[in-house]
Amino acid sequence: MSATIRHMKNFLVKTIANAGALAVAVWLIQDITLTGGSTGRKALTLILVALLFGLVNFLVKPVVQLLTLPLFILTLGLITLLVNAAMLLLTSWLAGLFDLSFHVEGFWTAVLGGLIISIVSWALNAILPDKD
Repeated sequence: MSATIRHMKNFLVKTIANAGALAVAVWLIQDITLTGGSTGRKALTLILVALLFGLVNFLVKPVVQLLTLPLFILTLGLITLLVNAAMLLLTSWLAGLFDLSFHVEGFWTAVLGGLIISIVSWALNAILPDKD
């Protein structure tokens, strides 16, 4: 299998894992909402939000992690929870700009949502195939 196909497959698997993790967060946390339309419309919205979330984590998160490196060392990594919450809030804001019906209400909701998404995404990435 060529490297390009392998990368596309890996991207698809990560997007599906993110969508599943976001769905679990919506299901478990009352203040993370996905509204509007049929089940198919909600699934499409979840996929689009997962793509946005992946883009935010790819482009913005490394910069934020670099800027918070001293806090990462000082807090023994607990700052990661706050960084994940910020990425989820940014994704929620961007979803609003793109008229996607996904919203995270409040910082502490984002902290809990970020924790849930991290755990579920890790578990799904462990289960879903990403190699040849």
